[in-house]
Amino acid sequence: MKFLCLIYEDPKQMQRMPKAELATLIADYMTFTKEIEKSGHFNAGDGLEPAHTPTTVRVRNGKVSTSDGPQEKSKNTIGGFYVIRAKDLLEAIHVAARIPIELQGIHQRQPHRPARVSYDGRRKRVRPHP
Repeated sequence: MKFLCLIYEDPKQMQRMPKAELATLIADYMTFTKEIEKSGHFNAGDGLEPAHTPTTVRVRNGKVSTSDGPQEKSKNTIGGFYVIRAKDLLEAIHVAARIPIELQGIHQRQPHRPARVSYDGRRKRVRPHP
């Protein structure tokens, strides 16, 4: 199974972090990533740009609208993610518990459901992978 691990951070805390601590945190993430690549648990992962940079796309009654900036005002934002491979939720929890988040606080694990998405011009059809 694949699990999506969302990594939440407090952007203000990250901005206040001394450079040496930030360098240590980045090194810890690199070490963790290499470990899960070696163990076969790594599928994908990356950091995200700061919370003020996204563009939100909404579709309502066939009309597309966009807005810049964060969708919600929140103390914590998603700072990054991993998609990990694990045989079950328990194994995913053991892997995710090693994500170096002690300075950011929380992360969330969610099973991944593969799907093929195709568009026929009017509607979206989602089909599970064979």
